[in-house]
Amino acid sequence: MPPQSQGPAPAGAPYDYSGPEELLQPIDGALRQVVDPEVAMTIVDIGLVYRVTLADDTALVTMTMTSAACPVADLIREDVETELGRVLPASMRIRVELVWEPAWTVERMSPRARAFMGW
Repeated sequence: MPPQSQGPAPAGAPYDYSGPEELLQPIDGALRQVVDPEVAMTIVDIGLVYRVTLADDTALVTMTMTSAACPVADLIREDVETELGRVLPASMRIRVELVWEPAWTVERMSPRARAFMGW
């Protein structure tokens, strides 16, 4: 069985990761390709991703939106699935779960995103 990594993802990413060590970097890179079109920043920089868990044949991404009324939630979910589909084994199912607890706050944003937004 490949080594498992648990805890924060690389480069200070604000989400937890549980899965094979060799997939951690490709997953992080894929998530950083997904941009929230409303703010023109990656979902990782905005702090929308809470957790990525790989178990058995499923990759589960637990994430949120900045508000429950986000008009681009479906687009972002599809982009997450597409980008992860490029780096994960073809046999792996990808599931994106939207949660509202804990609520998203500006404190979840990376320093780069806060500077970009002027916060």
